[in-house]
Amino acid sequence: MKKLFIILFLIFLLGEIKAQSFYRYRFEEPWSISAGLGPTQYFGELYSFWKYNEGVQPDWHANFSINYVFGTHLKARLEGTYYKMSGHDLPSDPRAYRTPRNLFFRAKNWEGTGIIEYYWHPVKVNNITRHLWNPYIFFGLGMSTNNPETKLRGEWVDLRPYQLENNPYERYILVFPMGLGFKYKLNVYMDLKFEGNYRFTLTDYMDDISAYNVNEFYLDLVEDYLDGSNPDRLRLAIRNPDFILESGEPNVPKILQNNGRIRRGSGLQHRYDGYMTVSLGLEIYLSEDIFDNWIFRDRIYEKRFRFW
Repeated sequence: MKKLFIILFLIFLLGEIKAQSFYRYRFEEPWSISAGLGPTQYFGELYSFWKYNEGVQPDWHANFSINYVFGTHLKARLEGTYYKMSGHDLPSDPRAYRTPRNLFFRAKNWEGTGIIEYYWHPVKVNNITRHLWNPYIFFGLGMSTNNPETKLRGEWVDLRPYQLENNPYERYILVFPMGLGFKYKLNVYMDLKFEGNYRFTLTDYMDDISAYNVNEFYLDLVEDYLDGSNPDRLRLAIRNPDFILESGEPNVPKILQNNGRIRRGSGLQHRYDGYMTVSLGLEIYLSEDIFDNWIFRDRIYEKRFRFW
């Protein structure tokens, strides 16, 4: 009688464990985390993809986000991104006639954004009934650091403190991310995600260049150079070899004779700088028993107790 009772108890216990292992999938999992990485492309005075045949000149980025389902088709996400971007005159389209400027920059920035996602298929569903594939659109608001650099005497220097065009700009800028994405369900706990995200900004100084030429401020640059108060401003602002002496110093008489008609920008008066990321990553749904999933659990333990 005792043996029969023990056997019945074990059958009941195993049945409960098995039932619970399937029942867990019936719950919604509103919280998830995701991470991704991929190329970054800058758009501005040193890269005019919209107007010329510039090719692709990518850098890279990595991101991490916390996501929450708050509507039938809606998700919110808080995302942090580290990204690099750069631009250089040398690979520019010859029709742009930018090469003589000899300007280049790089930037290593951090970005934080809040984003709303709208999905084609419902996302407020049970964990196991997520759609196999689900495209989405998104938009948001965020803030990014803004720290362009260039080389001077073989070393990278921050450009923002020099105010080369006499227009100070902030270290932090507003960004407006928007784009398209696609998710593919890998298993109950995980999605593969692919996303293109373009950031609009309200600044024309992500590359430290805005003015078409230096005629409005070249006299200030020359004055700082001649009196020695800040000679690097002129060295950084005018790098066209036609206005540089053999010693590598600016040709001040020629600059003055030219009356500042030395090209600096690209004439894009109607457009701010921006940047785009293309990201491939994973999204993991934070179920209470996620660490018991086949991805995480001990394989020896799995061989002993295989309930699903």
